[in-house]
Amino acid sequence: MSRNAEEGFSLYEELFTKGVNLVFLKEPHINTDTYRKAIESKLQIAFDSGDIATDELMRSIIEALNKYIMRLAKKQIQLAFDQAEKEVSDLRQRTREGIETARLNGKQMGQKGGTTFVTKKSIEAKEKIKKYNKTFGGSLNKEETWKLLGISKMTFYKYKDELLHESE
Repeated sequence: MSRNAEEGFSLYEELFTKGVNLVFLKEPHINTDTYRKAIESKLQIAFDSGDIATDELMRSIIEALNKYIMRLAKKQIQLAFDQAEKEVSDLRQRTREGIETARLNGKQMGQKGGTTFVTKKSIEAKEKIKKYNKTFGGSLNKEETWKLLGISKMTFYKYKDELLHESE
């Protein structure tokens, strides 16, 4: 959903305020429905003790509890995004360590430079380039040759260069 926890949480809040219903398959406790229920389940207790000071105290306590519930819900969402960011970070670190270990053990990373794959199609195309292209004594120019062979312009030039280097 995001590159880091802070960005993820702000995007979550933005989508939530727009009314988007987010569902997290592996973290169902942070679905927007759960967050929405936390907002809707604010404590609403009607009381009249007859004492103004007691009523104000009770209202303050209930308001503080409601704020606590909201902060707790936000904290749970933030923790989920923090955990996801940590998992990604750990995965990247393990990947780096694995690549470094492989290099230290003499393993080749990626394809060796300067190597080419010889395929049936490349062999056939090179033979036809030698036969039809003006560079090799044929009658077709570059564009006519690659169109006849049904290959791209870049592939034509790659094969042509390989043929020229082979003949040197």
